[in-house]
Amino acid sequence: MEEKKQEIRGTPVDQKTKVKVMERPRMPHFSLYLAQELKVREDTAVAVEEEVGEKELTINMGPQHPSTHGVMQLRLDLEGEKVLKCVPVIGYLHRAIEKWSEARPYSQVMPITDRLDYVSAMTNNLGYSVAVEKLTGIKVPKRADYLRMIVAELSRISDHLLWLGTQALDIGAMTVFLYAFREREEILKMFEIICGARLTTAYISIGGVRRDAPKAFMDKALDFTGYFPKRVDEYETLLTENRIWLGRTMEIGVLSPEDAISYGVTGPALRGSGVYYDVRKFEPYCAYDEVDFDIPLGNVGDVYDRYTVRVEEMRQSNRIIRYCLENLPDGPFLSEDHRVAIPKKTEVMMDMERLIHQFLILTKGFEAPVGEVYSCTEVPNGELGFHLVGNGTTKPWRMRVRGPSFLHVGVLPHIVKNHMVADVIACIGSLNPVFGECDR
Repeated sequence: MEEKKQEIRGTPVDQKTKVKVMERPRMPHFSLYLAQELKVREDTAVAVEEEVGEKELTINMGPQHPSTHGVMQLRLDLEGEKVLKCVPVIGYLHRAIEKWSEARPYSQVMPITDRLDYVSAMTNNLGYSVAVEKLTGIKVPKRADYLRMIVAELSRISDHLLWLGTQALDIGAMTVFLYAFREREEILKMFEIICGARLTTAYISIGGVRRDAPKAFMDKALDFTGYFPKRVDEYETLLTENRIWLGRTMEIGVLSPEDAISYGVTGPALRGSGVYYDVRKFEPYCAYDEVDFDIPLGNVGDVYDRYTVRVEEMRQSNRIIRYCLENLPDGPFLSEDHRVAIPKKTEVMMDMERLIHQFLILTKGFEAPVGEVYSCTEVPNGELGFHLVGNGTTKPWRMRVRGPSFLHVGVLPHIVKNHMVADVIACIGSLNPVFGECDR
């Protein structure tokens, strides 16, 4: 079995790739404490089983439960407080985004991608833009690639901070929520500076970004990368070796590498199981192949490992942002390809041809060639894929979204089985499903 795991995890790495295996806490007597905690749980389950007998109970958790991270219903078959079976019921937030997109020009689909993972709009914009550029052959300027990476990694940190605060709150630690939202607010202020919006940004566009980064944004982002690592240390001080936190997360929701791959799990949940896979390394986009950063991996694949991986990912995202800020190249921030390049306002006011060009871009859009592409990017929760089919018109003939949250909800029944009802909450949070992306 060990040899098989090594085969799965032993993916060849290049010189720039560094794998960082997260360490488990070594607190005095904690292993004894954990064993006692698990024994108490087992004794409690046996006592309840003896009292109830073979009687089973089916309950509904949700769809408006505060700890299901959105509108999801779980049908739980219980024996006492032990979960025998879990059936997720999704679709409450289905808005037909994929079908809707097939009736709009490529450029007008961009704002609706904000509503997929609405916690991380920048990374959704980037994923869709990369797919359209792959289909049409539009080249992105170097400066735009770096600006995209900066806002995408800020969005990743923002997403992880929201996850960390709510996961801690679900399990009973309130202070972390306040600490995490302190830094998240600073990131949202940066988004407001660069594009005027905080949540649904639509800042990244096909061929680049909508506007160059102002000096106020650059200064604030550089300052943020200076103090943020110490703030991450504060989060870890509150949680990483907290005895209650360890008791609620260790050996809970264990997902083996083989099962993670079989279920199609990606992102921090997959890397928490020790599988080395990150789209930014395996299929680099933007300029990720030029940046040196580590890939954190877990050991056991439980709720605790998924926590440590996400915390370390925030540190690595901070490294990427710092590198991009210090090495930001000069040049245009939007492609000069006539299909997406909007003429300057002074030219539009003086030249009828330029005026017509702008009118066509903004109303009709551009024609994409006949073809079919699949493009994927690494969003905070895993691999976000766009399958586009072009038929030579200004609208996609078919668009299909591969949302990581949909697949992560599918693995939930596997990891909660034989756990207590309270552990279901910890397992849901460790996968961090966002139902705008899951249901679409």
